Amino acid sequence: MPRYPHILFDLDGTLIDSAPAILASFRDAFAQTGIAPARTIDDSVIGPPLNETLQLLAGSDDPALIARLAEAFKASYDSEGYKATAAYPGVGELLATLAGAGLTLSIATNKRLHPTRLILDHLGWGGYFAQVYALDLFTPRLPNKAAMIARLLADQDIAREDAVYIGDRSEDGESADANGLPFVAVTWGYGSLNADEMRPGWQAAAQPAALAALLLAD
Repeated sequence: MPRYPHILFDLDGTLIDSAPAILASFRDAFAQTGIAPARTIDDSVIGPPLNETLQLLAGSDDPALIARLAEAFKASYDSEGYKATAAYPGVGELLATLAGAGLTLSIATNKRLHPTRLILDHLGWGGYFAQVYALDLFTPRLPNKAAMIARLLADQDIAREDAVYIGDRSEDGESADANGLPFVAVTWGYGSLNADEMRPGWQAAAQPAALAALLLAD
């Protein structure tokens, strides 16, 4: 019997390579609004929530400006942009294997809920996940990933010793730590943690097959 019956996943950089689609829609948002980005729009900005990333790219936290950019981004990404999202090789097989073993899979992502569901359906993964949590799932919006994981565990009555969180960034590991969950860092995504960033107790998996073996171990 696997040690963790509940597997919680990050999405961007963990299960999917969403960078090309996201970056294209960021560039489109700045072009459509006529606002000049304050820094290069590249892979380094992938991961944080939308408004946080737009503030970084715009070099401003002006609410009206960020709102304009956010609406332009959503119009681009939620219509056609998200369709350029690709699954990392082997991830579809990973999810099928874990679900087939009777494990309960959930998503806990900084991505907005609407495009998250669009992408899962686009990739044919909607049936794999019992729960899909995003920061904007609730009103008021959840403040961060640690709070989102805590809410998921509480809502679904999941004991901490029965769950593990899988992600690709240090924020993911820190959010797992904040909830007393073990953390596995995947090293195939753009947020890959290097050896210096790994903390005591964190584990790493270099390929989906290796992650499956780790999660299915007794």
